[in-house]
Amino acid sequence: MKRLFDDAKNISKKDPAARNIIHVILLYQGFHILIFHRIGHFFYNIKLYFIARLISQIGRFITGIEIHPGAKIGNRLFIDHGMGVVIGETAIIGNDCTIFHGSTLGGTGKDVNKRHPTLKNNVIVGCGAQLLGNITIGNNVKIGANAIVLSDIPDNSTVVGEKSRVIQK
Repeated sequence: MKRLFDDAKNISKKDPAARNIIHVILLYQGFHILIFHRIGHFFYNIKLYFIARLISQIGRFITGIEIHPGAKIGNRLFIDHGMGVVIGETAIIGNDCTIFHGSTLGGTGKDVNKRHPTLKNNVIVGCGAQLLGNITIGNNVKIGANAIVLSDIPDNSTVVGEKSRVIQK
């Protein structure tokens, strides 16, 4: 419960449209999916995979955000205008990250075990960005809208473009 309260406080702090924490708790689908994910992740960890996936699919139906119950999510994730966000099974998201609508943390179909991206702490993923494969996105990275990221990104970088490239370090 404390983690969820911290998530709600973080969203309230980061989103200027959020009037207060109650507003976030009642109206924000980015917050609601974190509740579904935490419950589904619990069942995933105890190997009740069907129940875990059922919970994640109910969450997807209600919020429009798909997070596989196997994904590991740190503290204070903010999914802003979350419709269309997809986070794959082996994705790892650090603390204090922000993900905007239409973004994918997905696989390429080429990897076997760890198939999805790892986001370290304080990463911002712009709307429509596609992060694909077993890649690592460093601390304090900003990924621009509609960027396609297929390789590791070092700490403290900004990434833009269809074939993403580091423009600032």
